[in-house]
Amino acid sequence: MMDNFTPGPFAAELAAAGVPEEMHDWLGQHGVGALVVKMGIHFLEMSPERTVGTMPVEGNTQVAGILHGGAHVVLAETLGSFAAGMHAGPKRQALGIDVSATHHRAITKGTVTGTCTSIHLGRTITTHEIVMTDEQGRRLSTARITNLIRDIAE
Repeated sequence: MMDNFTPGPFAAELAAAGVPEEMHDWLGQHGVGALVVKMGIHFLEMSPERTVGTMPVEGNTQVAGILHGGAHVVLAETLGSFAAGMHAGPKRQALGIDVSATHHRAITKGTVTGTCTSIHLGRTITTHEIVMTDEQGRRLSTARITNLIRDIAE
């Protein structure tokens, strides 16, 4: 159990990832996850209805030098899962049960921005659409994630 005065073991990781301080109590004992750190994902906005984050292309490319399709999906699933987790609330968790992506345009350098928007926020199921764009606002990919919301077994 954490209080609002003692930083959790992942306080520095959360701050580096752009997680607002009011969410540190929720994530302080777990952080943002090793993959989020490795991919360089940085959060700009966080709410169940809209979560926005960025990710560098550099370090996340495939052999042809373009952003790996799986990197698009990692960004999408990260944003959608965090949004679903915020919707789930205390003592509940979001578990991804379906994710799909359509890739529209390749990118070789710069930063990708993912904008996650809720489609459905129910008691047991959430669905979000995530649009990835380049620095010029051009759509790179569109993804959709559905999460199951369930109580955390104690």
